[in-house]
Amino acid sequence: MWFMRQAGRSLPEYRELRVGTRMLDACLTPDLAAEITLQPVRRHGVDAAVFFSDIVIPLRLAGVDVVIEPGRGPVFAEPVHTRADVDRITAIDPEDLDTTAIAEAVRIVTDELGDTPLIGFAGAPFTLAAYLVEGGPSKEHLRARAMMHTDPEAWNRLAGWLSRVSRRFLEAQRDAGAATVQLFDSWAGSLNPADYRAHVAPHSRAAVTDIGVPVIHFGVGTGPFLADMRLDGAASAVGVDWRQPLDEAARILGPDVTVQGNIDPAMLSAPWEVLEAHVRDVLERGRAARAHILNLGHGVPPETDPDQLTRIVELAHS
Repeated sequence: MWFMRQAGRSLPEYRELRVGTRMLDACLTPDLAAEITLQPVRRHGVDAAVFFSDIVIPLRLAGVDVVIEPGRGPVFAEPVHTRADVDRITAIDPEDLDTTAIAEAVRIVTDELGDTPLIGFAGAPFTLAAYLVEGGPSKEHLRARAMMHTDPEAWNRLAGWLSRVSRRFLEAQRDAGAATVQLFDSWAGSLNPADYRAHVAPHSRAAVTDIGVPVIHFGVGTGPFLADMRLDGAASAVGVDWRQPLDEAARILGPDVTVQGNIDPAMLSAPWEVLEAHVRDVLERGRAARAHILNLGHGVPPETDPDQLTRIVELAHS
């Protein structure tokens, strides 16, 4: 078991370490990123570390002007609205990304972890495109969804480029020692199944097919097309958010897929006896799959009491 967003905001030692350092700068400072990655392994005793990064880091490495605005999220100086914008950004060769800092951070982490595996991390093409086309966070991702239909050629060039960027980022982590990778699609749930299959899944699949390590694929709100999250076999594990019972998800995904999830993050604020009963229910339902990675159904909220996370790990290990 591990927790999505276990490395970061819920830990007081993380907040202390981050004082005076911008988020994206912290991700690109090897010793700092490594220390943040290791903190939850030391504190909680989780079974895996997840690389501390942000989904826009590979775009930053590609020279895209992006900043994280506190309380808002990634904001882009030059959103991608037109064919000319697509031409401009896709002219950057993903192979030219300087991943030296990423590789160094991964090496520091894996040297300390020993037998504990490190999970590499990257954003999926649709979620990255949603930020790029909107210029920042949005609720419905209308511009990105519209581009698929108003200019499918431009959409496919943009999403294809983002697929190669994400793959390059994952390969850098893999080559430096990551044992597994997770592709994270925060906004896939805004899509209908037909649009996901036609305009998004091929690009996500290209990002991870034959990458050489096991792949976890996670999206929020993907219940209506959960079977497609297998990416035609490119993903050996599929993350399930808190909305869908794991036994139901396992029936949809079939006998050859591991499930990941899906403790409701809201339950982390509940009294322990309520949270414990919920975790036990998730564990029982997870038995329907060939294997189960216990996790949350989304990331750790920043206000979470870290002791609750530690108790979940202890319960699972017991």
